[in-house]
Amino acid sequence: MVYNLARQIPKGRVTSYGAIAKYLGTAQSARVVGWAMNDSHHQSEYVPAHRVVNRSGVLTGKHHFGNSNSMKQLLENEGIKIENDKIVNFEKYFWDPLKELK
Repeated sequence: MVYNLARQIPKGRVTSYGAIAKYLGTAQSARVVGWAMNDSHHQSEYVPAHRVVNRSGVLTGKHHFGNSNSMKQLLENEGIKIENDKIVNFEKYFWDPLKELK
């Protein structure tokens, strides 16, 4: 379910580990969502894990993308500006599955 939800995040938008957990009815399980995103690279179907960040817009999972700049580059390629490993204007790009997937 975590991967299916992550696949629905539109290009150029991001969500948080906590927002995914809350949507799935397990609001206290943000860390579990993070572990799932870390393992997403082993899935047969692509998971845009780079679009999942922490609640402040920080690229906390960047070390799981091969090198520490890959996550940043993927997001910047989608038009999202990053400074000091944090999304600039995070609220503008935030995709809340509770609101978007009614």
